[in-house]
Amino acid sequence: MMPDLMSYYLNFIYWFHSAELLNEVLTEEILVNRSLQKGLLLEFKKDSDRILLAVAQRPDGKKNWMVSDQNGVSSSIKPQQVTYIVPGISNFDQANIAGFLQKAQDNMDPSLLEFAWSELLEKNKTVTVEEMAEIIFGSVEPLESYSAHLLLSKDEVYFTVLETKGSRCIYGPRSSEQVEELIHRKAAKEIAVKEFQEFIKLLRSAKSMPSQDKPSKSSWKDEEKIWSRIESLEAYAIDACKSDEQRETAGMILKEMGLAKTTSSAVKLLTDIGYFPVHVNLDLLKMKIPTDHSEKITSAAQSLLSDSSDPDEVNRKNLTNLKVYAIDVDEADELDDALSATKLQDGRINVWIHVADATRYVQPGSIVDREAMRRGTSVFLPTATYPMFPENLAMGAMSLRQGELCNAVTVSVVLHDDGSIAECSVFNSVIKPTYMLTYESASELLHLNLQEEVELRTLYEAAKLRLNWRRQQGAVETATLETRIKVSNPEDPEPSITLYVENQADPAMRLVSEMMILCGEAIATFGSLNNIPLPYRGQPQSDINLSEFSHLPEGPVRSFALVKIMRAAEIDFRKPARHGVLGVPGYVQFTSPIRRYLDLLAHYQIKAFLRGEPPPFTPGNLEGIGAGVNEKAREVRKLGNSSLRYWILEYLRKQPEARRYRALVLKFFKGRLAALLLVEVGFQATAWVSVGTQIGDEVVVKVEESHPRDDIIYVKEVARD
Repeated sequence: MMPDLMSYYLNFIYWFHSAELLNEVLTEEILVNRSLQKGLLLEFKKDSDRILLAVAQRPDGKKNWMVSDQNGVSSSIKPQQVTYIVPGISNFDQANIAGFLQKAQDNMDPSLLEFAWSELLEKNKTVTVEEMAEIIFGSVEPLESYSAHLLLSKDEVYFTVLETKGSRCIYGPRSSEQVEELIHRKAAKEIAVKEFQEFIKLLRSAKSMPSQDKPSKSSWKDEEKIWSRIESLEAYAIDACKSDEQRETAGMILKEMGLAKTTSSAVKLLTDIGYFPVHVNLDLLKMKIPTDHSEKITSAAQSLLSDSSDPDEVNRKNLTNLKVYAIDVDEADELDDALSATKLQDGRINVWIHVADATRYVQPGSIVDREAMRRGTSVFLPTATYPMFPENLAMGAMSLRQGELCNAVTVSVVLHDDGSIAECSVFNSVIKPTYMLTYESASELLHLNLQEEVELRTLYEAAKLRLNWRRQQGAVETATLETRIKVSNPEDPEPSITLYVENQADPAMRLVSEMMILCGEAIATFGSLNNIPLPYRGQPQSDINLSEFSHLPEGPVRSFALVKIMRAAEIDFRKPARHGVLGVPGYVQFTSPIRRYLDLLAHYQIKAFLRGEPPPFTPGNLEGIGAGVNEKAREVRKLGNSSLRYWILEYLRKQPEARRYRALVLKFFKGRLAALLLVEVGFQATAWVSVGTQIGDEVVVKVEESHPRDDIIYVKEVARD
């Protein structure tokens, strides 16, 4: 039985007046110079988290000892691992450790230390473990001594270690001020621990709920402390912790949830509680790509829409008599270019490329312009579109809309019979788009060759002339298969995925791409003639000898080989540079001012010239802005590629196991390991192929495994049916 307070007091008086006698009994050999012997009961540090009781068994080498711990496990320990040797025991039975430990823990009443502390503080005395046992238990028997050791070693308030000699510690009472502060801290810590455990309980509850019942993402933000921990976990998941505290908090959460301290564990936990959707785009989070516009920007955009004035109204040519075709992918929201064509009396073709006049609403240096510059480009992902401008501008007033009067900047080009440019002009215009066509519907119209759509056929003739002319100028053909994916419900665990594979050599795609190149050449020519600083894009040809690739089949196989040896494009903001790959003397991207900020810069420059004003930007200005914009564009391109790859892998994962795919051999790496293009998916993978297979051959493969989250796919060649 534990003594009452009067007994504690009498024990303390007895101990204080008998200290010299105790020192004679508890000799220096026992307290300080204890050496390990077989049968001794000792406490040792197993690792940073575990302290165990064990019985010494035998020496292990010169210094180590073999011990059997409370779990029946034998270990070799170093002397410095020993934290306490229980006095008064010479031949302890390992089977009795559990019972001994339980009895010691039953004696664990921290309030016992408070009485001893007040008395020792008053007398300004230090104390050993055994002396403390005599004070609070009136005994220095092994059990009482070990109980006192446990109390002191776990104490965080009343006593502190003043000196350590071997496995013996000398403790001293803390000051009253220290104790008061530590009690306050301990109480705060206990509250924090309780809150943390409640948070863990909340996570476990959310994790166990069915998908439809899990808390919404926004609900985790209701309480600041909960949100702070979720933020730490999210930052850890995307490797974006802002401080050591965030990293430590996430680590504590993962440990308490029984998970490894890895980013993948954090992602899985956030997914399991419903905070992350199953198909969360981690790259989008890591890159901190903005997915919406602030209220300030949206309001500013609305103000621009409210202003009906058009500074170029008197100079706009009315082209509403022209039949205008806008051709794009079926899910396009930002429509910024359209086409018209007719044949002149002399048989030459006049082409008009109409580009949405974004500068009708936005001017350099405005708040909306600065936000567009910060973004650099619109972001097109399988799951969503994040426009460079607020939606009410990008997908509304700025875009070309079927059957409505639309402001545009029109590039008019008359072609020679060989496809070269005979005349070109640039001017402000008003158009009324006649058709909004998908590539598929435009190709179908071309195939039908309807008399009432002769203008579309004329555009196609112009495209063929241009392609032949560019080839004669050394253009390198790089048409291949392009994959697009539309995910209509990305938040669902099993979303609906629609995959499109487009052949860039398709008539409608060829038509549009040729007209865009023609526009780029015309703007470069116009800018050069009028000395206008523009983002002139050039690309060295790398001395490509096309005849060396003539043995490869035209299309994706040959394009793959050619792209691998091409040099990167370069931009000069002062004068045009030859674009050898396109086969044109100069080139400026001009047709996507709603989607690409560099195109918008070109519009600012051209529009100022058309008004008779000096260009708003010098070549140096353009170069500085262009560096930042191009860096953003590279990030977005990387994000787009990784997102597309993820969803292609998810698409393949969901396909029937028995499905087979046609694949073209693009390249050999080592032995029979080949780069393949899966034709029905427009996706490159690697696999071992049969002996005798050559570059350009078609093989049949199956997808054995596809893991989009880990970016892993295993493809295997199979025999033809």
